[in-house]
Amino acid sequence: MAKHTLTVLVNNHMGVLSRVSGLFSRRGFSIESLSSGTTENKKVARMTIVVDCDTNEFNQIKNQLAKLMDVVAISEANDDDSVMRELALIKIDCQSEKRSQIMEIVNIFRAHVVDVTNSSMILEITGDKSKITALISMLDEFGIKEFIRTGVTAIARGNSELKNTALD
Repeated sequence: MAKHTLTVLVNNHMGVLSRVSGLFSRRGFSIESLSSGTTENKKVARMTIVVDCDTNEFNQIKNQLAKLMDVVAISEANDDDSVMRELALIKIDCQSEKRSQIMEIVNIFRAHVVDVTNSSMILEITGDKSKITALISMLDEFGIKEFIRTGVTAIARGNSELKNTALD
């Protein structure tokens, strides 16, 4: 089993996300993460889907996705030819005597403080999965109240583009 990252362009209208995710559940495949949003063309949405499966299952997933009417284009993203990032918001217990220690860690990871109260701090970080996991691990000793991760978003490097010119 290996992690595979798909970038999928779909027609941007109601119910498409449900149909794509439903395909995975009907076939018994688990989605590790899914992010979706509009693109430079408002008629098209882009999904980044991460699955953990073997090569045969991955090929089956791609083939099944290609059969969906609203799927415009499919590509596999990998570390060599794509930029892959995740966003996380982390709320930590933050008493004033610990703030300077926390800020040192925040600066090392190039995270940003987006909210501070007398008892907590919310941090925002973007990066690859390992960077975010490392920051969470470092902050664990201060008391993480809650956190949320977006899942991976990916785009090809260089001149390579995932698009369908028929939609333009």
